[in-house]
This record gives sequence, structure tokens and C-alpha cells, in this order.
Amino acid sequence: MKNELATFGAGCFWGVEEIFRTTDGVIDTAVGYEGGNVPDVTYDMVCYENTNHAEVVQLEFDRSKVKYEDLLEVFWTNHNPTTFNRQGPDVGSQYRSVIFYHNEEQKIAAEKSKEAIAEKWAGKTIVTQIVPADKFYKAEDYHQQYLARKGLSSCHI
Repeated sequence: MKNELATFGAGCFWGVEEIFRTTDGVIDTAVGYEGGNVPDVTYDMVCYENTNHAEVVQLEFDRSKVKYEDLLEVFWTNHNPTTFNRQGPDVGSQYRSVIFYHNEEQKIAAEKSKEAIAEKWAGKTIVTQIVPADKFYKAEDYHQQYLARKGLSSCHI
């Protein structure tokens, strides 16, 4: 079976990448920026200008080892999908909850999973966007596998 791409934004990309990087069936990860309106963005631009890009992790996964639906479960259980443009202490549209789907099958699975997760967050609105994959801009090298290089398993306080 062919490998596939998946792209998720769930707050600061360092922690999101580490969670997916250590998930069985994930072959490769890269952190970057997606969903904005400015080409060739940099970290400083995303943080300090209104580019509308989200910090994301794009991963390549082996469908014979992990299903997209399993990756969605990892996504939903590792952030708060009810906080608008915020995860923990990080505030701004770059930290929004977003799924960038790469094909119709991913779109359908993401929408179904959003409906299912809403039951777990009864009474709260799920603000996660589900939108078509856009141009992915790989982040600077020093952001790639940042936590692993620092010997950290997470960046949660």
C-alpha cells in the first residue's frame, strides 16, 4: 500500500510533531506553516505578522501500519479543540486547531471524527477547521524535531 500525507495543526508544532513522530506507522514528520495568504513565510512572519498561517506538522504515514482514523484520534486526544486560536499559553491564529485534508477520503474521515469528538466535549463548540491542504512551507531547520534534539518528550508545563 502506498504512503500518504496528513497535516495537522494543534498548537505549537514542536509538541505536535513529537507526538506524531513517535506514533507507530508514521514514517516521517516535518513542521511548517500552512493555510495562510503570504508565500515563502518564515517563523518570524508567522509569529509577528498577519499571514494567517497555522503552525502544522505534515507527516508521511504507511497505511498498512496505521489508519488515517487512528491519526485523527491522536490529533483529537492531544489538544483542546474548543479553544479558538489558542492552545495552552500560546495565543494567535497560528496555534489554531486545523486539519488539512489531502483527499476526499481524509475529508470524510475528519468530518466524521469531528462529529464523534463533539459528543466528548458536550456543551462546548469544536472550533477545529477542516480545510483542503494548501501549500506547505517547511519551517526552519532548527524547528525540525526540536524536542527530540533537546532530549525532551513534550513541551507541556
